[in-house]
Amino acid sequence: MTNGQIKKELLCMAEEEYQKFASSLIPGVRGVLGVRLPALRKLAKQIAKEDWRTYLENAADDSFEEIMLQGFVIGSAPMEFSRRLKYIAAFLPKIDNWSVCDSFCTSLKATKEHMEEMWEFILPRMSCGREYEIRFAVVMMLNYYISEDYLNEALSLLVSVSHDGYYVKMGVAWALSMYYVRFPQQVLPVLTQGLLDDFTHNKTIQKIIESRIPSRETKDMLRGMKRK
Repeated sequence: MTNGQIKKELLCMAEEEYQKFASSLIPGVRGVLGVRLPALRKLAKQIAKEDWRTYLENAADDSFEEIMLQGFVIGSAPMEFSRRLKYIAAFLPKIDNWSVCDSFCTSLKATKEHMEEMWEFILPRMSCGREYEIRFAVVMMLNYYISEDYLNEALSLLVSVSHDGYYVKMGVAWALSMYYVRFPQQVLPVLTQGLLDDFTHNKTIQKIIESRIPSRETKDMLRGMKRK
């Protein structure tokens, strides 16, 4: 499919009311057409069965959906993992919002078969200084690396993140809350020892409390640990 055909397809799938809704969730992001994610994923799978290499070499960045579509194709096209990592590295600078970042991460399901390779890939992103590349690494952690094998290193990396970006801090809080639900005893010292800035500390507690898994007693204890 050519860029013109893809753009025409996207415009046909766009919904005015959904465009308003989606735009409200990602303020400041331009070019939101209003195409639902399941429709984008379906189109990506179609492209992945065709000449996806030519598509990725020439894909347009004119809209939110066109960028999201590239991420989905990178995630779903059949290729060696080493090549996929090269496409991921080239795509990361295009991410300028949490929605593309997080949806891209969930599309990279090949990670499950290449855990160590992806881990080595995301490690330098944790300290790269770029907001959405750091968030990418953090969200990859919470999607694929909540396990005993990676627990200690992941917690050390999350605590060491130094970036004032809102979406970095929210990502770290989200990840720590997910790790806490699985490994409460190992994550609790992060909170009791004051290893986080006030915002991330309080957001981590908030997200843990929002989970259904911790007991009422645990949630009451955590509320008492919030900083003013």
